[in-house]
Amino acid sequence: MLVICVGGMIGIGKTSVAELIAKELGSEVFFESVEDNPILPLFYTASPEEIQAKRYPFLLQLYFLQTRFAAIKDAYHRADNVLDRSIYEDWYFAKVNHGLGRISSLEMQVYEGLLGEMMREIEGLPYRKAPDLMVYLKADFETVMYRIGLRGRDFEQDEALVEYYRTLWSGYDDWVHKHYSASDVLVIDMNRTDVVNNPEDAARVAQEVKDALAAVAARR
Repeated sequence: MLVICVGGMIGIGKTSVAELIAKELGSEVFFESVEDNPILPLFYTASPEEIQAKRYPFLLQLYFLQTRFAAIKDAYHRADNVLDRSIYEDWYFAKVNHGLGRISSLEMQVYEGLLGEMMREIEGLPYRKAPDLMVYLKADFETVMYRIGLRGRDFEQDEALVEYYRTLWSGYDDWVHKHYSASDVLVIDMNRTDVVNNPEDAARVAQEVKDALAAVAARR
């Protein structure tokens, strides 16, 4: 049984890479809850005054935390599954929004307490302890912005969001290398990778994932 987490910036191509890996493994993808998320458009389009009044960032983090907790528990007791962003990555988004003043210190305390309880439950599961591999997709900021634009979700396109994206992007490597410790990490350079339109890129990524999994298995 294998569980792989695919992580990285908004719009960078996590879903496409997750689908590629799942196809190679003959497995299922547990997608991030975006299209059916009632809070996400409000989070992106709210004014600073609305954010303060409605607390959309805090509500969004709670929503994602709940859906990611459910997804990883489900994935952990099935065979060979891929998570399109996981609960391990959720804290980083909460941290960034706390740093920007969008989530209060009290809200962050509540969030981290809830996350801690969820992680203790995951670590105590009898059938699974951790993912086998994190596939981290990284790129320069220009590539990230190009891909966000290419995806074309209206609520993601506001120019006022550019600095938010930049703040997320600037700290991602630090989160991966200093805070994520649940599994090995395979880094994919998305500046030179297009798994949708370039079959050679898709084959290369698939092989890199298989090689990384083989290395993990060899150490067990």
